[in-house]
Amino acid sequence: MNFFRKIGLAFWRIWFYLLMLIIILVLFPILIISILKESWYPLFFRLSQIWARGIMLGMGFYPKVTREQSFKKGESYMLVSNHTSMLDIMFMLHISKNPFVFVGKAELAKIPLFGFFYKRTCILVDRGNARSRKAVFDQAQRRLEQGLSICIFPEGGVPSDTSLVLDSFKDGAFRLAIDHQIAIVPIVFYDNKKLFPYQFYKGGPGKMRAHVFSFIPTKGMSQDDKKTLREETREVILAALIKDQKS
Repeated sequence: MNFFRKIGLAFWRIWFYLLMLIIILVLFPILIISILKESWYPLFFRLSQIWARGIMLGMGFYPKVTREQSFKKGESYMLVSNHTSMLDIMFMLHISKNPFVFVGKAELAKIPLFGFFYKRTCILVDRGNARSRKAVFDQAQRRLEQGLSICIFPEGGVPSDTSLVLDSFKDGAFRLAIDHQIAIVPIVFYDNKKLFPYQFYKGGPGKMRAHVFSFIPTKGMSQDDKKTLREETREVILAALIKDQKS
Protein backbone atom coordinates (compact mmCIF):
# COMPACT_ATOMS: atom_id res chain seq x y z
CA MET A 1 0.00 0.00 0.00
CA ASN A 2 1.20 3.52 -0.82
CA PHE A 3 2.81 5.02 2.31
CA PHE A 4 0.89 8.31 2.10
CA ARG A 5 -2.43 6.51 1.55
CA LYS A 6 -1.70 4.41 4.63
CA ILE A 7 -1.03 7.53 6.70
CA GLY A 8 -4.20 9.16 5.35
CA LEU A 9 -6.29 6.12 6.24
CA ALA A 10 -4.82 6.07 9.74
CA PHE A 11 -5.81 9.71 10.34
CA TRP A 12 -9.23 9.08 8.79
CA ARG A 13 -9.80 6.12 11.15
CA ILE A 14 -8.73 8.14 14.18
CA TRP A 15 -11.05 10.95 13.06
CA PHE A 16 -13.97 8.49 13.15
CA TYR A 17 -13.54 7.89 16.88
CA LEU A 18 -12.85 11.55 17.60
CA LEU A 19 -15.99 12.53 15.71
CA MET A 20 -18.02 10.03 17.73
CA LEU A 21 -16.82 11.66 20.94
CA ILE A 22 -17.09 15.27 19.73
CA ILE A 23 -20.76 14.92 18.76
CA ILE A 24 -21.53 13.18 22.06
CA LEU A 25 -19.85 16.03 23.95
CA VAL A 26 -21.83 18.65 22.01
CA LEU A 27 -25.10 16.84 22.76
CA PHE A 28 -24.03 15.79 26.26
CA PRO A 29 -26.37 17.95 28.41
CA ILE A 30 -29.49 16.84 26.49
CA LEU A 31 -28.26 13.24 26.31
CA ILE A 32 -27.93 13.12 30.09
CA ILE A 33 -31.48 14.41 30.50
CA SER A 34 -32.81 11.92 27.96
CA ILE A 35 -31.56 8.89 29.93
CA LEU A 36 -32.92 9.96 33.32
CA LYS A 37 -36.22 8.17 32.67
CA GLU A 38 -36.82 5.09 30.55
CA SER A 39 -39.99 6.72 29.21
CA TRP A 40 -37.82 9.50 27.70
CA TYR A 41 -36.02 7.04 25.45
CA PRO A 42 -37.65 8.43 22.24
CA LEU A 43 -35.78 11.70 22.90
CA PHE A 44 -32.52 9.81 23.29
CA PHE A 45 -33.27 7.99 20.03
CA ARG A 46 -33.70 11.28 18.12
CA LEU A 47 -30.42 12.55 19.54
CA SER A 48 -28.78 9.29 18.48
CA GLN A 49 -30.00 9.88 14.94
CA ILE A 50 -28.32 13.30 14.94
CA TRP A 51 -25.13 11.63 16.22
CA ALA A 52 -25.27 8.93 13.55
CA ARG A 53 -25.93 11.30 10.66
CA GLY A 54 -23.23 13.66 11.87
CA ILE A 55 -20.68 10.83 11.84
CA MET A 56 -21.68 9.63 8.38
CA LEU A 57 -21.49 13.14 6.95
CA GLY A 58 -18.24 13.95 8.76
CA MET A 59 -16.62 10.76 7.44
CA GLY A 60 -17.66 11.41 3.85
CA PHE A 61 -20.38 8.74 3.67
CA TYR A 62 -23.52 9.45 1.67
CA PRO A 63 -26.45 7.18 2.65
CA LYS A 64 -28.98 6.09 0.04
CA VAL A 65 -31.97 4.05 1.20
CA THR A 66 -34.52 2.31 -1.01
CA ARG A 67 -37.69 0.84 0.47
CA GLU A 68 -40.34 -1.67 -0.47
CA GLN A 69 -42.39 -0.74 2.57
CA SER A 70 -42.42 2.11 5.10
CA PHE A 71 -42.72 2.06 8.87
CA LYS A 72 -46.07 2.95 10.42
CA LYS A 73 -45.96 5.43 13.27
CA GLY A 74 -46.55 3.83 16.65
CA GLU A 75 -45.95 0.24 15.51
CA SER A 76 -43.23 -2.04 16.85
CA TYR A 77 -40.99 -4.05 14.56
CA MET A 78 -38.05 -6.44 14.68
CA LEU A 79 -35.27 -4.94 12.56
CA VAL A 80 -32.66 -7.38 11.27
CA SER A 81 -29.76 -7.01 8.82
CA ASN A 82 -26.36 -8.32 7.83
CA HIS A 83 -23.55 -7.11 10.12
CA THR A 84 -20.08 -6.29 8.83
CA SER A 85 -19.07 -2.88 10.18
CA MET A 86 -19.55 -0.30 12.92
CA LEU A 87 -21.36 1.73 10.26
CA ASP A 88 -24.27 -0.69 10.57
CA ILE A 89 -25.23 0.99 13.85
CA MET A 90 -25.22 4.50 12.36
CA PHE A 91 -27.00 3.45 9.18
CA MET A 92 -29.73 1.61 11.09
CA LEU A 93 -30.39 4.75 13.16
CA HIS A 94 -30.67 6.73 9.93
CA ILE A 95 -33.13 4.28 8.34
CA SER A 96 -35.79 3.87 11.03
CA LYS A 97 -38.18 6.66 11.95
CA ASN A 98 -39.65 4.51 14.73
CA PRO A 99 -37.60 4.48 17.94
CA PHE A 100 -35.89 1.14 18.50
CA VAL A 101 -33.47 -0.40 20.98
CA PHE A 102 -30.32 -2.25 19.92
CA VAL A 103 -29.46 -5.66 21.27
CA GLY A 104 -25.67 -5.58 21.10
CA LYS A 105 -22.49 -7.08 22.44
CA ALA A 106 -21.39 -6.00 25.89
CA GLU A 107 -17.81 -5.24 24.77
CA LEU A 108 -18.91 -1.96 23.12
CA ALA A 109 -19.68 -0.58 26.58
CA LYS A 110 -15.91 -0.25 27.08
CA ILE A 111 -15.60 2.53 24.46
CA PRO A 112 -14.98 5.82 26.34
CA LEU A 113 -18.07 8.02 26.74
CA PHE A 114 -19.97 6.19 23.98
CA GLY A 115 -20.04 3.16 26.27
CA PHE A 116 -21.56 5.21 29.09
CA PHE A 117 -24.72 5.83 27.06
CA TYR A 118 -24.59 2.51 25.26
CA LYS A 119 -24.90 0.40 28.40
CA ARG A 120 -27.72 2.59 29.76
CA THR A 121 -29.88 2.52 26.65
CA CYS A 122 -29.13 -0.70 24.77
CA ILE A 123 -29.75 -4.30 25.72
CA LEU A 124 -26.33 -5.85 26.29
CA VAL A 125 -25.63 -9.51 25.70
CA ASP A 126 -22.73 -11.75 26.65
CA ARG A 127 -23.26 -14.54 24.14
CA GLY A 128 -21.19 -16.99 26.16
CA ASN A 129 -23.40 -16.57 29.22
CA ALA A 130 -26.77 -18.38 29.34
CA ARG A 131 -28.02 -16.13 32.15
CA SER A 132 -27.18 -13.04 30.07
CA ARG A 133 -29.17 -14.40 27.11
CA LYS A 134 -32.21 -14.90 29.37
CA ALA A 135 -31.88 -11.33 30.69
CA VAL A 136 -31.76 -10.04 27.13
CA PHE A 137 -35.02 -11.78 26.34
CA ASP A 138 -36.72 -10.28 29.42
CA GLN A 139 -35.46 -6.75 28.67
CA ALA A 140 -36.51 -6.96 25.02
CA GLN A 141 -40.00 -8.03 26.07
CA ARG A 142 -40.28 -5.01 28.38
CA ARG A 143 -39.15 -2.61 25.64
CA LEU A 144 -41.63 -4.05 23.14
CA GLU A 145 -44.40 -3.66 25.71
CA GLN A 146 -43.42 0.03 25.89
CA GLY A 147 -44.16 0.35 22.17
CA LEU A 148 -40.54 0.44 20.98
CA SER A 149 -38.98 -1.66 18.24
CA ILE A 150 -35.95 -3.92 18.59
CA CYS A 151 -32.89 -4.21 16.35
CA ILE A 152 -30.88 -7.42 16.39
CA PHE A 153 -28.03 -8.43 14.08
CA PRO A 154 -28.96 -12.12 13.88
CA GLU A 155 -25.53 -13.33 12.78
CA GLY A 156 -24.56 -12.80 16.42
CA GLY A 157 -21.62 -10.53 15.58
CA VAL A 158 -19.35 -9.67 12.70
CA PRO A 159 -18.10 -12.86 11.00
CA SER A 160 -14.35 -13.36 11.47
CA ASP A 161 -14.13 -14.74 7.93
CA THR A 162 -14.28 -11.59 5.79
CA SER A 163 -14.94 -13.63 2.64
CA LEU A 164 -18.21 -14.93 4.11
CA VAL A 165 -21.18 -13.26 2.45
CA LEU A 166 -23.64 -13.92 5.28
CA ASP A 167 -23.27 -16.06 8.38
CA SER A 168 -26.00 -18.32 9.77
CA PHE A 169 -28.70 -16.61 11.84
CA LYS A 170 -29.38 -17.11 15.54
CA ASP A 171 -32.94 -17.66 16.79
CA GLY A 172 -33.39 -14.76 19.25
CA ALA A 173 -34.88 -12.13 16.96
CA PHE A 174 -37.37 -14.53 15.47
CA ARG A 175 -38.43 -16.01 18.80
CA LEU A 176 -39.18 -12.52 20.13
CA ALA A 177 -40.97 -11.44 16.95
CA ILE A 178 -43.28 -14.47 17.13
CA ASP A 179 -43.91 -14.06 20.85
CA HIS A 180 -45.03 -10.46 20.31
CA GLN A 181 -46.55 -11.02 16.85
CA ILE A 182 -44.53 -8.16 15.34
CA ALA A 183 -43.28 -8.02 11.78
CA ILE A 184 -39.70 -8.77 10.78
CA VAL A 185 -38.06 -5.96 8.79
CA PRO A 186 -35.23 -7.41 6.64
CA ILE A 187 -32.60 -4.81 5.74
CA VAL A 188 -29.49 -5.26 3.63
CA PHE A 189 -26.36 -3.10 3.88
CA TYR A 190 -24.48 -3.40 0.61
CA ASP A 191 -21.38 -1.26 1.09
CA ASN A 192 -20.50 -1.00 4.79
CA LYS A 193 -17.95 -3.82 4.70
CA LYS A 194 -16.11 -2.15 1.83
CA LEU A 195 -16.35 1.42 3.15
CA PHE A 196 -15.48 0.79 6.82
CA PRO A 197 -14.33 -2.77 7.54
CA TYR A 198 -12.71 -3.78 10.80
CA GLN A 199 -9.31 -3.93 9.06
CA PHE A 200 -7.61 -0.67 10.04
CA TYR A 201 -5.98 0.18 6.72
CA LYS A 202 -8.96 -0.48 4.49
CA GLY A 203 -12.02 1.52 3.50
CA GLY A 204 -12.74 5.07 2.47
CA PRO A 205 -15.52 7.64 1.92
CA GLY A 206 -18.32 6.96 -0.56
CA LYS A 207 -21.98 6.18 -1.11
CA MET A 208 -23.47 3.68 1.31
CA ARG A 209 -26.57 1.85 0.12
CA ALA A 210 -29.28 0.04 2.06
CA HIS A 211 -32.52 -1.59 1.02
CA VAL A 212 -35.55 -2.18 3.25
CA PHE A 213 -37.49 -5.22 2.06
CA SER A 214 -41.20 -5.91 2.46
CA PHE A 215 -41.96 -6.75 6.07
CA ILE A 216 -42.52 -10.39 6.99
CA PRO A 217 -45.62 -10.70 9.19
CA THR A 218 -45.69 -13.06 12.16
CA LYS A 219 -49.41 -12.86 12.94
CA GLY A 220 -50.71 -16.32 13.73
CA MET A 221 -47.23 -17.87 13.89
CA SER A 222 -46.07 -20.07 16.76
CA GLN A 223 -42.59 -21.07 17.87
CA ASP A 224 -42.93 -24.07 15.56
CA ASP A 225 -42.57 -21.58 12.69
CA LYS A 226 -39.38 -20.01 14.09
CA LYS A 227 -36.91 -21.91 11.91
CA THR A 228 -38.88 -21.27 8.72
CA LEU A 229 -39.13 -17.55 9.56
CA ARG A 230 -35.42 -17.37 10.33
CA GLU A 231 -34.37 -19.03 7.08
CA GLU A 232 -36.86 -17.03 4.98
CA THR A 233 -35.44 -13.79 6.38
CA ARG A 234 -31.84 -14.88 5.84
CA GLU A 235 -32.56 -15.93 2.26
CA VAL A 236 -34.01 -12.49 1.44
CA ILE A 237 -30.83 -10.75 2.63
CA LEU A 238 -28.43 -13.33 1.19
CA ALA A 239 -30.03 -13.25 -2.27
CA ALA A 240 -29.73 -9.46 -2.36
CA LEU A 241 -26.05 -9.54 -1.38
CA ILE A 242 -25.23 -12.19 -4.01
CA LYS A 243 -27.13 -10.32 -6.69
CA ASP A 244 -25.25 -7.13 -5.87
CA GLN A 245 -21.89 -8.90 -6.02
CA LYS A 246 -22.70 -10.15 -9.53
CA SER A 247 -23.87 -6.78 -10.83
